[in-house]
Amino acid sequence: MNHMTKLPDRASVSARKGAATTAPPPARARSPRRPTSTQWAAWGFLAPVALYLVLFYAYPLYRNLDLSLRHYTVRSFVQGDAPFTGLKNYRTVLDDPTFAPALLHTVVFTAVCLLFQYAIGLALAVFFNQHFRLSATLRALFLVPWLLPLIVSASTWSWMLNSDSGIVNAALDLVGIDPVNWLTSPSWSLTSVIIANIWIGVPFNLVVLYSGLQSIPNSLYEAAALDGANAWQRFWRVTFPLLRPVSAITLLLGLIYTLKVFDIIWIMTKGGPAQSSTTFATWSYQLGFGNLLPAFGPGAAVGNLLVVAALVFGLIYMKVQRKQALS
Repeated sequence: MNHMTKLPDRASVSARKGAATTAPPPARARSPRRPTSTQWAAWGFLAPVALYLVLFYAYPLYRNLDLSLRHYTVRSFVQGDAPFTGLKNYRTVLDDPTFAPALLHTVVFTAVCLLFQYAIGLALAVFFNQHFRLSATLRALFLVPWLLPLIVSASTWSWMLNSDSGIVNAALDLVGIDPVNWLTSPSWSLTSVIIANIWIGVPFNLVVLYSGLQSIPNSLYEAAALDGANAWQRFWRVTFPLLRPVSAITLLLGLIYTLKVFDIIWIMTKGGPAQSSTTFATWSYQLGFGNLLPAFGPGAAVGNLLVVAALVFGLIYMKVQRKQALS
């Protein structure tokens, strides 16, 4: 019996050839991707910002932290051989009799300024949101205190509150009120710098809150009016809740700015008399530069306390914003 060899048909041969030709090539080592021109452009735009942050934020913070952990004198400050003392400068600051009144003045100064700046700024923002004639002109005039250099504003308030030739005491005399020693009395010096700082900070609150009011649709007010809500109810149930995100960032920025206010207080009262208007900002300057024998370490420690306070409030704000976003 003859055994005939069965030849493969053409379909199976062609299928094998197709499978052979379509087989994936052997894996090759992938070369690292080179940055594209767009990525190089992004790094080019980012580099100046990163350099600025390192030179003017990161490095000064590092130097201030280093100052607070070493015993610096004028000689060691120049030569750079100050011994490491750890937290000794912070203990010195906490044990100083100036710490308690400076802390109290800082808290009172910050809280009162924030309260009145926000309240007055919000009232003016709601007022200018009515879009009456000359509203834009008047709103621009309210920005003048914000645009003036701080040394000009502080000098102007020093002249206005002068005990002998100030315009404020002259106005009080016209209505039969005895003159007040605004800048030289321990009872009035802190009040004087608070008034000046409120005047300077109101325009910032006005601008930010007014921009927040512009984002609230008029249809909400119309719907509330149709439901019988009066002006106060529309403000309390529509305007104020919708302004909460803008209000939060306004208060946070105002808090950080007010904590470090130095120019106004130093020009008007220099923290006196009898340290009645001394805050952490002015105390830090007095320790570091206001004596014949400067205490660089304790001065830097007081400055770091301000940085920590601002950081804590910033973290609280971020946590609150995250909870609101999740809810």
